[in-house]
Amino acid sequence: MRRVATGLLLAMAAVFVVSSLLLHRYPAWAFVRAFAEAAMVGGLADWFAVTALFRHPLGLPIPHTAIIPRNKDRIGDSLAAFLRSNFLTPSVVARRMQRIDIAAGLGRLLARPPSGKLRGGKLVATLLEGLADERLGGLFKGMAVQRLKDMQVAPLAGQLLGAAMAEGRHRPLIDGAIDWVGRTLDANEPLFRKMIHDRAGSILRWTGLDETLSTKIMEGLFKLLADMADDPDHPLRAKTEEALAQLAEKLQHDPEMQERVERLRDALIANPAVGRWLDGMWQSARAAMLRAVRDPQEALAGKFGEMLRQTGETLQNDERMRIAVNRFARRATVGIVAAYGDGIVALVSDTIRGWDASTVTERLETAVGRDLQYIRVNGTLVGGLVGLAIYAVSLAIG
Repeated sequence: MRRVATGLLLAMAAVFVVSSLLLHRYPAWAFVRAFAEAAMVGGLADWFAVTALFRHPLGLPIPHTAIIPRNKDRIGDSLAAFLRSNFLTPSVVARRMQRIDIAAGLGRLLARPPSGKLRGGKLVATLLEGLADERLGGLFKGMAVQRLKDMQVAPLAGQLLGAAMAEGRHRPLIDGAIDWVGRTLDANEPLFRKMIHDRAGSILRWTGLDETLSTKIMEGLFKLLADMADDPDHPLRAKTEEALAQLAEKLQHDPEMQERVERLRDALIANPAVGRWLDGMWQSARAAMLRAVRDPQEALAGKFGEMLRQTGETLQNDERMRIAVNRFARRATVGIVAAYGDGIVALVSDTIRGWDASTVTERLETAVGRDLQYIRVNGTLVGGLVGLAIYAVSLAIG
């Protein structure tokens, strides 16, 4: 486009010369000459204006030229401030995120994964392999720990227990507990008999009645467990269910019980074993992501792929889950912008400051140069038309 604009300017100069030579023989060429003369003026003026943005015209240090190289730092700061105020503010991002259904899009991707390589998979793999694994793992671990600390465990556990009891799903647990107690008694019967023998009085041991007593106690316990296993309406079962119902109620509404559960939660989180478990989760997730981006079809095969597809279907069809995922994504994105927006702005500003003047000139001229050359073309043609109009008006007045 620079060659086209320059060629058009040279063509107008040639037309001006030819029309000037023919003017004394053909007076009508005066109109062509007026057009070419004004076109040269308009083309040269716009060439000067366009060139002055990026460099000194003809290398001459004319004041107020080479505007962009001289003001690149201010331009970088202004661009960064523009990004900060118009794009990287939490309110703007929140409004934008409200219009995006991330959960549905993620659900469609999981339910019908694309064949072949994942778009951007190489970039994801490079980032996962290139970034410090300790930092990524620490970030994942920190986020997981914070989420666990923020979670109100006691009310949630109480609601889950209450819902399970309402649907009768607690009964297999009671059956399992009865079976476990029975097997424990059976496996440790000599130990229990010895405990009864040691606690029996000397008279019972002297008469040998301690053995009879221990036998009766063990038989009574086994019979009690058998009755509880066979009778769903056994009184001890009812007492157990009553205790579970009270526990569910306390977990939801008793501040003292909730505080005890929170202390237990914090103690578990502080346990090094939990830290090692989170580290293992991160390594497994990282390995799974690398497999997925390198070979999506292999990663999505089998039970793992089926689980992802079911998750995708759930995200598309479950309104409550979709709302929850979108809310989480919106809050996470807004949180990232609030926490790192200033850092992103500083990165833009510092990057532009780090460029030399020729780099700034080249990149900006490459981005908008074609349109700037159109300005030169339009200036040449519009200038010629204006000059022609002025010449016609001058003839009419004269």
